[in-house]
Amino acid sequence: MLLSRIIPGVSISGFWSAMILVFVLALLNTIVKPILILFTIPVTFFTLGLFLLVINAAIIMMASKLVDGFLVDGFWPALLFSLLNAAANSVINKMTEGPQSTNE
Repeated sequence: MLLSRIIPGVSISGFWSAMILVFVLALLNTIVKPILILFTIPVTFFTLGLFLLVINAAIIMMASKLVDGFLVDGFWPALLFSLLNAAANSVINKMTEGPQSTNE
């Protein structure tokens, strides 16, 4: 919900829309994303992996079509949403990680 307030062109109508969005994004990332990656291996290889950003934006745009209350105005807001969402997830995962053990 925070990202929808930061990024122009992205809006989420409420808490329950955000919860449904999380569920739909999880499903799309689990089912559709691997298929898209498989079909676009040559393009992904040629662009040194940058095409994965386009796939992530496409997944966000698909979720926009499936979830009432979540709107994305186009490719660029979807791409920015995808990038900031990945960065936020990375920070949250790093903060919730337990202490690292050293096995020497």
